[in-house]
Amino acid sequence: MRIDNNFQLTYCTNIHPGFDWKTTFDSLKEHVPQIRGKVSPDKPFGLGLRLSNKASEELDMDGNLEEFKQWMAENQVYVFTMNGFPYGNFHNERVKDDVHAPDWTTPERLTYTKRMFDQLAALLPDGISGGISTSPVSYKYWHATEDAVKSAFETGAKNMIEVAMHLNEIERQTGKYLHLDIEPEPDGMLENSDEVLGFFADYLLPIGTSVIVEKLGVDVETAEKMIRRHLTVCYDICHFSLAFEEPTDTFEKFAEAGIVIGKIQVSAALKILSNPSGNDEIWKALTLFDEPTYLHQVTEKIGGKVVTYNDLPIVLKDKKEFQELRAHFHVPIFLERFGALDSTQDHILKVMEYVKKHPVSEHLEIETYTWDVLPAALKKDLSESIIREIDWFVEKF
Repeated sequence: MRIDNNFQLTYCTNIHPGFDWKTTFDSLKEHVPQIRGKVSPDKPFGLGLRLSNKASEELDMDGNLEEFKQWMAENQVYVFTMNGFPYGNFHNERVKDDVHAPDWTTPERLTYTKRMFDQLAALLPDGISGGISTSPVSYKYWHATEDAVKSAFETGAKNMIEVAMHLNEIERQTGKYLHLDIEPEPDGMLENSDEVLGFFADYLLPIGTSVIVEKLGVDVETAEKMIRRHLTVCYDICHFSLAFEEPTDTFEKFAEAGIVIGKIQVSAALKILSNPSGNDEIWKALTLFDEPTYLHQVTEKIGGKVVTYNDLPIVLKDKKEFQELRAHFHVPIFLERFGALDSTQDHILKVMEYVKKHPVSEHLEIETYTWDVLPAALKKDLSESIIREIDWFVEKF
């Protein structure tokens, strides 16, 4: 839904089961009309659509796309952003590092992403841009040597450039502006702003300009503009708080480098502050967030450097002394505290204040996907929880 004239606000439907199209569509029909009726009763409601590869393939079959468009029209719903990060199933089974597979070194990831952009172009209303968030190239622990890392970045850049040229052609034919939103996250090959800057400077721009000049016959300046226009960043607030980056610093760094923010994902991480009286209560509370589905990396800033522990059980086992830890567990954005634990809700509020003055992106997507694995005390009715998050954001904004 549009808020404050400059922004499209939604929630990401990766919160719902969606291995195939039927499951995805059934989930949308169950939850979205109720949510829209509460948060946007008098105007259309924009949707952050998540499609697995299987669901995306099936959307193109048997008239499913036209049926979906008709349902959206009847329910005053439209799609402006999509989540193309998880390729396979994202619920009720182990995901962990497989969330990155297949990564950007593979043709499967490229095919999946281009197909979804074709679908987004068919769904996107006139007059607004559309974006799809995606993996930060790959999972860093899959590439053990410098040569392997370099090769992954090179192949990933070439595949992303193929997407940029595809989006340029879509815009030429339809007038619709689409962008691929690369999403840094802990233990991804891109984790923080400096690594994003390096990927653009060392891979996307030099490799991309060469490829585009050769294939499209344009000059270097035009090729570079195409890359910057169609390859953007998904700023996930949870992820950048885990990197201990202040929002203003990150946004200004990207702006100076000419890197566009395609989407802001509104999410909060767990913040664990040491108790001078002892941390037994903290460790007990944190144990409730140890679950087997998703990776929950934990970060700590030591001597100016961010150290990452690649899953929560490592920290729970060692119970080391600390001043502040942050855990990659997307928690409800409307709660500042969880008993003995805190959240990085303060980062969301800082981002709000910045973007109201500097609208760096028109796409705002609430992305708390962990409702089914939260501790029992935090589990509430799903639709009501989504409504509460949207209402909280609108009130604070």
